[in-house]
Amino acid sequence: MDCLLAPEGCPWDRKQSHATLKPYVVEEAYEVCEAIDDGDPAELRAELGDLGLQIVFHSALARRDGSFNVDDVYTAICEKLIRRHPHVFGDVNAETADVVLKNWEAIKREERAAKNAPGNPPSALDGVPKALPALQRAQRLQGKAARVGFDWKEIGPVFAKVREEIAELEVEVNSGEKSKDKIAGEFGDLLFALVNLARFLDIDPEQALHTTNRKFTDRFQFVEKGLREQGTAPEAATLEEMDALWDEAKKKGV
Repeated sequence: MDCLLAPEGCPWDRKQSHATLKPYVVEEAYEVCEAIDDGDPAELRAELGDLGLQIVFHSALARRDGSFNVDDVYTAICEKLIRRHPHVFGDVNAETADVVLKNWEAIKREERAAKNAPGNPPSALDGVPKALPALQRAQRLQGKAARVGFDWKEIGPVFAKVREEIAELEVEVNSGEKSKDKIAGEFGDLLFALVNLARFLDIDPEQALHTTNRKFTDRFQFVEKGLREQGTAPEAATLEEMDALWDEAKKKGV
């Protein structure tokens, strides 16, 4: 990285900043996830290298600006891991993963309180990045609120809330006003309720939708292949013809 950022190095690399590199951090993280989903260790190794490069790249830029370097990055995370695992590195007792998480959150709250300016008290929802995908952020926000008691005790009311939000969305869609903003608001409320249901079922909603997206892709490509074999294409086929191939894909376990 030093060679790439040197005056005689790579013109593209030398033009980059923390801001311009943001999309690549996200992209590389998703490619790591895809390699995990594919169960390909060699590809996972390669993608972890690409993600690791982003850490080195940002650290090199920061060192050039005089703010920090890669040693500072790893020193900070080591200190954080030791601080947040007193049951391993200290004398705190934590027999279960639930106790570990409770202690972890308490330590994080203490850290945030120390950072916050006077008159700006910490919130139980602090620490959830605004840039997270919306489903994942909703799950994290709900989990944070649940840890301080803002949660139902059983799943029945969760299902009831989903049904309530579906009814409210239907009312808004069928109203004479047809406000796109209000419909979008009700749709968002429904998604939030479904994320809460996923949390009660111990399902990661982001991963569940990701899996369904992959399944849809595989089945639709099966439909396209079947239509090609019939000498046609989706835009020339009827919905009934495509549905028949879709059902065939399901029967074959696609």
